Amino acid sequence: MSSKIDELIKKARIAQKIIEAWPQEKVDMMVAAVGWGLYKEENAVACAKLATEETEMGIYEHKLVKHNKKTLGTLRDLHGVKTCDVVDVDEEKGLIKIAKPVGVIAAVMPVTNPTSTPAGNGLAMLKTRNAVIFSAHPKAGRSTGLAIDFMRTGLEKVGAPVDLVQAVPDATKKDVCDLMAAADLVVATGSGALVKVAYSSGTPAYGVGAGNAVCVVDETADIKDAANKIFLSKTFDNATSCSSENSLVMQSSIADELVAELMAKGGYICSAEEKAKLKDALWPDGEHLNPVIVAQPIMDIAKLAGLDVPEGTTFIMVTGDDPVESDKFSAEKLCAVLTLWKYNDFNEAIEYVERLTRNCGYGHSCGIHSANDENIIELGLKCHVSRMMVRQPQCYGNSGNYDNGMPFTMTLGCGTWGGNASSDNITWKHFLNYTLVSKPIEPVIPDEKKIFGDYWNEFGR
Repeated sequence: MSSKIDELIKKARIAQKIIEAWPQEKVDMMVAAVGWGLYKEENAVACAKLATEETEMGIYEHKLVKHNKKTLGTLRDLHGVKTCDVVDVDEEKGLIKIAKPVGVIAAVMPVTNPTSTPAGNGLAMLKTRNAVIFSAHPKAGRSTGLAIDFMRTGLEKVGAPVDLVQAVPDATKKDVCDLMAAADLVVATGSGALVKVAYSSGTPAYGVGAGNAVCVVDETADIKDAANKIFLSKTFDNATSCSSENSLVMQSSIADELVAELMAKGGYICSAEEKAKLKDALWPDGEHLNPVIVAQPIMDIAKLAGLDVPEGTTFIMVTGDDPVESDKFSAEKLCAVLTLWKYNDFNEAIEYVERLTRNCGYGHSCGIHSANDENIIELGLKCHVSRMMVRQPQCYGNSGNYDNGMPFTMTLGCGTWGGNASSDNITWKHFLNYTLVSKPIEPVIPDEKKIFGDYWNEFGR
């Protein structure tokens, strides 16, 4: 381990030990101070501006909305939550549950959300009395660093040790690996390759799977409402979010009407020849997504591809070709390009969602615009995703929004389907250890007849 990482870990352990026995009231004041440091208008504006300028990705106004919403939404979810001392008592079972921190957390940050991710995750880590060391993406070091500076200022104001929140300066790949190996827990928010490194570090880890959100629109949907929400989500922050809709699976009878509504929102639909040009721009080597197009303005992408699209175009649509597995446009694109598919029977829609997500994005998410509860439940039962949004903009809803009950987070687990340890939205609940204190109770003797009765009646003893 490098001396740089060793020093950060030592400081973090000293700081974490100081707050390990703090009462809930003191912890909550600390979290409020750090949260205000991030949410305060001039600070939030500075974070969003620097994130947009430094990464050259996304849209400033959207970065600001995301930063503020993830900060305030996380604080809302944390407010009143007990994370210190005894957090639950079950008199019937004689169990007392005591919450304890995990220690020092290594948090590896993405380039796409360099300030909202440390805000969302960091507040939850502090609420659970942990120290965190952030490793910024190489292209987002200054913006992630600015958010961390605001967090440390908040800690200082309430007399908390500032080294509860640190960053690895100019982190190399070796630094990241050393940090993961030395920490008590790893939270890796980024590429699939990063998550594999995290799981190979020898340290318990939470990671995310690949995003490739698929949205179904059936014949019972409010077409105008669905089109507007798909447009809002597809174009938000130039599609930096892994939750941005990448494929739209439409019932054939309403497909023309839906496409017309999407075109009214600035959507441009490619011909077969234009799709081929766009494919060459997005995957110039035929395999890997071109980093130059990630989260860029759609007019710049169109120009790169040699497409003559009208002024005011907000996103591009292409028609998907079967088999799904051989069409590059079936995968996550990280730009405002949406792939269209049609189905006749709802079972076909489910098959499309399964094949599209299995090809890329298995376990991540899907959505549906429908007024048919049977279709909604059937999709939920049969598709291997960790979250499913109903009549919502996918990228707004997946990671928590004010109009749904999803926990606020910037780290979306995808379960074993996506190669992850959890299918949850990763929140404060994942940053605690528990001690169960067990008292003796009156014996609860199993009733053999109750347990085996149905089996005995059917098959005998």
